[in-house]
Amino acid sequence: MISTSDFKNGISLEIDGNIYVIVEFQHVKPGKGNAFVRTRLKNIKTGLIRDETFKSGEKFETAHVEDRKMQYLYSDSEGYHFMDSESYEQFKLTPDLVGEAKNFLLENMEVFVKMYNQNEPIGIGLPNFIELNIVETEPAVKGDTVNNVTKKAVLETGYEIQVPMFINQGEKIKIDTRTGEYIGRAQK
Repeated sequence: MISTSDFKNGISLEIDGNIYVIVEFQHVKPGKGNAFVRTRLKNIKTGLIRDETFKSGEKFETAHVEDRKMQYLYSDSEGYHFMDSESYEQFKLTPDLVGEAKNFLLENMEVFVKMYNQNEPIGIGLPNFIELNIVETEPAVKGDTVNNVTKKAVLETGYEIQVPMFINQGEKIKIDTRTGEYIGRAQK
């Protein structure tokens, strides 16, 4: 059990049968009345964020969620297949559990699969930054640069992204997986 006085960002809670992670919290002590805690909670399974207020001292069940290092193997009509790097056990995740991460998955990529109660996969976590190749984009035309002009590019995973005009097909770029945005060229 965990009390509201022990809240920290990143702690997992079980509320009404759902697993939430504390994204943000604030202890509030008004001049009149009892203290309370404002929280922003993210549902691990759905990704939805909700704001919730709790009385000070309220207790909750701690959800035991661990990040297990796994290798992405492949996807098929049944889902996305991962292999535990230590035990070589394989797990199949549905497209709902993989979510937006599917845009950045490459075969043999190392990811963290979030496991609930040690054997139930509930989502995946990617590194914050990854490097991918551009397989398709329009060539840059000399004199086509005003201010921050971008063009569409298709990555090796099939994901479409906006890149600056000077980026060409075949180049490797760095992407922020949290926002899905171009960061810069990959270091050689």
